[in-house]
Amino acid sequence: MTRLIDEDDDAYRWLEDLDGPDAAGWVRDRNAETMAALTGGDRFAALRAEIREVLDADDRVPYPSWRGDHLYYNFWIDAAHPRGIWRRTTGDEYRRPEPHWDVLLDVDALAAQEGENWIWQGATVLRPGHDRCLVSLSRGGSDATVVREFDLVRRAFVADGFTLDEAKSDVTWVDADHILVATDFGPGSLTTSGYPRTVRRWRRGTPLPSAEVVFAGQADDVSAYASHDPTPGFERTFVGRRLDFFRSESYLLTPAGERVRIDVPSDAHWDAHREWLVIGLRSPWTVDGVAGVDGGGGVTFPAGALLAAPFDAFLAGARELTTLFTPDERTALSYHAWTRGHLILATLADVRSRLEVLTPSAGHWRREPLAGVPEFEHTRLVDTDPDVGDAYLLASEGFRQPATLRLGQVGGPVETLKRAPAFFDAARLTERQHFATSADGTRVPYFLVGDPDAAGGPTLLTGYGGFEVPELPHYSGIVGRGWLARGGSYVVANIRGGGEYGPAWHRAALRENRPRAYEDFAAVAADLVARGITTPARLGMEGGSNGGLLAGVMLTRYPELFGAVVAHVPLLDMRRYHKLLAGASWMAEYGDPDDPADWSYLREYSPYHNVDGDRAYPPTLLVTSTRDDRVHPGHARKMAARLRERGHEVAYYENVEGGHGAAANNAQRAFVWALTLEFLWRHLGGPA
Repeated sequence: MTRLIDEDDDAYRWLEDLDGPDAAGWVRDRNAETMAALTGGDRFAALRAEIREVLDADDRVPYPSWRGDHLYYNFWIDAAHPRGIWRRTTGDEYRRPEPHWDVLLDVDALAAQEGENWIWQGATVLRPGHDRCLVSLSRGGSDATVVREFDLVRRAFVADGFTLDEAKSDVTWVDADHILVATDFGPGSLTTSGYPRTVRRWRRGTPLPSAEVVFAGQADDVSAYASHDPTPGFERTFVGRRLDFFRSESYLLTPAGERVRIDVPSDAHWDAHREWLVIGLRSPWTVDGVAGVDGGGGVTFPAGALLAAPFDAFLAGARELTTLFTPDERTALSYHAWTRGHLILATLADVRSRLEVLTPSAGHWRREPLAGVPEFEHTRLVDTDPDVGDAYLLASEGFRQPATLRLGQVGGPVETLKRAPAFFDAARLTERQHFATSADGTRVPYFLVGDPDAAGGPTLLTGYGGFEVPELPHYSGIVGRGWLARGGSYVVANIRGGGEYGPAWHRAALRENRPRAYEDFAAVAADLVARGITTPARLGMEGGSNGGLLAGVMLTRYPELFGAVVAHVPLLDMRRYHKLLAGASWMAEYGDPDDPADWSYLREYSPYHNVDGDRAYPPTLLVTSTRDDRVHPGHARKMAARLRERGHEVAYYENVEGGHGAAANNAQRAFVWALTLEFLWRHLGGPA
């Protein structure tokens, strides 16, 4: 038996040197090998061209966002604008088949003018007023950004305006002359996770170093943060510290500078809207003195519940809590959003979307279905505009159905605004939901899309299973064109660790229980074979980020189940992940490798430490980005080197830019996906 790697026996740590000459040379050699092997044929060229056509299509839905000024904002990328344009239009214009757009910022023109590889990362608009914004731009797609003040009237950056150097910054407007800033202020100002530790109130025209510190967290926190609500009559500033990925400590910052604790469980998520406080629970919460309970005794609210309380009364100590949602074994709260006077709840029932609207009235909350939601498609809330009124935007789609965008008014009409084009022929395809049985007896749902008559064919299985993030039905022109239309089946597994069934589904695969997620995924793979949908030799899997860790575990723990494995921007070295870039912020999810008790279970599944040269592995493709400043490319580099050393077939591609998405523009996205699908077809698409 080949000796597995010891935690301190890491001969490839030199590949963590991001731009070191030896590491860079190794990357160039691996890229050249992969491109020579996979990109030369007609099929690759056709795949890349078809994917690029999907990404650049002029008739895609230009999904809008609202910012309180009755206008529809959109960021748009196409062949003529590979870096994108930020634009806006009126509601009447948006309804037209080809709206007239007011272009606010052309990122391609800006990059050419300044000689920078700018990638758009969003904008924060001043409310009220809407005449200024803070634009975030990254170099090459990294999480770290440069922040610059932009005049929306003159369409120009503000000379001597608010400007921040490249950092993982968090900014919010207070008023036209003040912003709250969390950024890199120099030595001691960042947490061990690499995020800001302090928040300052910065007044226009003054030096940033002299800005007043209004809040400071601890070095071992994930980050400090701040937000400001400018709603007239309800102006509030909040500050806080993220203790780990799931827990935080939050305060109302009074005009006098006093901090008043938002006394909710540290792992709860909450928001304040006008007179209301809404609290979502990740764990059970026992509360004494709840209004309406005989004797004011304690009441325990379950994990996954959503509660509401009058904001001012809650901060004053009263506990007038109303339960807005209670989960059950099949149903979980996905998210919620406010309009001006209503609360929209999005729930999942066996991973099928449900939306309803709640209205506070005379001491109770009226509940009714949200209008405009199709019964058999997945529907998501695109946006609301609580500054303005009770309108909402909905997008409904399915694996085979392109999206339809609708505009509704709570209690009023619903109209169809846009329909997305179909990028592939779905006439012969079906969408089915099955349940696999995991090793401990848990029923694990998964969606299967494909030709029901194509038994035993090439099948692509994907999943995530982490951070309480659900994998939901969606329409993908890339998967449709590049996989389904060519005869493949596509499967999305809803494994534990995600948010498909709420906090309990996530907690079931947390820390030492992480192997439950991997057992779930393996159960789905086995179920696909048992149903005759595919065979192990024709089953491939793909995952990214935490899903890349999933791919690494499938490769090293369950290699007999797959014919090919693809990992995008993967997390693979669980001994050193917390020392690389943002890795320390994920210890609440995985554990602390420096704690012997935690390392004892991390060691058992860490892909990098479990590469076995005496066991047959399926061919593997690893894709990452040099500019990924979230998951260090060293994970993929070292894994590829270890696999090569142990005699396994591995292809490696590292994009020089692109950040955590491994691509900075549509040309790069088309290349990465064509590379992925070509690799899978090579190894899975042969004769049955």
